[in-house]
Amino acid sequence: MKKNWKKAVVVAVSCMMVFMLAACGGGGGSSDAGENVLKMGCTGPLTGPAAIYGNAVKNGGQIAVDEINAANPDGVQVAWQVEDDEADGEKAVNAYNKLMDDGMQVFVGSVTSGACVAVAEKTNADRVFELTPSASQAAVTEGKDNVFQLCFRDPDQGTISADYIVENFPDAKVGVIYNNASDYSAGIYDGFKKEMDAKGVEIVAVEAFADDANTDFQAQLNSMKNAGADFVFLPNYYTPVSNILVQADKMGYAPTFFGCDGVDGILTLEGFDTSLAEGVYLLTPFTASAEDEKTQNFVKAYMDAYGEEPNQFAADAYDCVYACYNAFKETGLETSASAADICEAMVAQFAGGFSYEGLTAANAMKWQATGEVDKMPAVYVIEGGKYVEK
Repeated sequence: MKKNWKKAVVVAVSCMMVFMLAACGGGGGSSDAGENVLKMGCTGPLTGPAAIYGNAVKNGGQIAVDEINAANPDGVQVAWQVEDDEADGEKAVNAYNKLMDDGMQVFVGSVTSGACVAVAEKTNADRVFELTPSASQAAVTEGKDNVFQLCFRDPDQGTISADYIVENFPDAKVGVIYNNASDYSAGIYDGFKKEMDAKGVEIVAVEAFADDANTDFQAQLNSMKNAGADFVFLPNYYTPVSNILVQADKMGYAPTFFGCDGVDGILTLEGFDTSLAEGVYLLTPFTASAEDEKTQNFVKAYMDAYGEEPNQFAADAYDCVYACYNAFKETGLETSASAADICEAMVAQFAGGFSYEGLTAANAMKWQATGEVDKMPAVYVIEGGKYVEK
């Protein structure tokens, strides 16, 4: 990341020295932009159990920034600063405050729902425009006209998952293992159960756990097995899902497992035997194996920079940076405008029909005034270590 830092100094040293010195590998690009720099910031888990998400967001956003700055040497440039919040609400607020002290104008975050709910209260009070790449809880945007989501909301993922399972696995005996202490997991489960009840489909077993750091799922898996569940819904992050897969394999229990976008990242989880993920279904708006030119260009740039394939969270951040940049350009404001003025103008854009064609939707994304994005996910199954669309 030092290479990008040096490039950023050349681009905009005169106007954003404080912002970039705090950036630990922030913005890229090179030009004579001088003071014409839009300062974007993000908080996310760069360390801890959810670090795959935060680092993917940091890196995916950096790819977009580098492209924008290279393509517009005489136009608006972007500075990109990401601070670690460890997926913790209090730490996220502290990280956000640091970004504000460093001159942030647009907030692309937070990455996880709990942290984002805490920070969204601050951005709303401070009148800073916020677009989160991946915080999917409905509470993130509720009552906050300045906060928008690029990802699907939790209950919607549950509803879509239930519809897919009922349509494609009509005879399945479905069980659920979820984290009842996680807003993300519980929110998806609530939407899933509501839709299954509406369709008259019985869930044969439901088991909860209360910490994503939990490593013992014997009781939950035995409950699924004893209930005859041959299809287990896992609305969880990749860390507990990896442990569930390992333990299910050891006990010889092999139902069909189905997760949501939180499972994305499991194929790059250090120390995990990815063969255990074969046959796992998941909802995700992006896969690196897609053959369209835009996706493949992004995948190549990401792999060249970071030595691994990007996951959905990287693509979400890439789309967030571009969407914010494009919307800002359409406001007609100068980069010297205050964060509050930029916020009001960009809220009007997002709530007023602004659209963006990116990596994470087959159609052009648009936003409702409530902050929710209008786009559709796809269902994939892991085959041969790749996501294959179903």
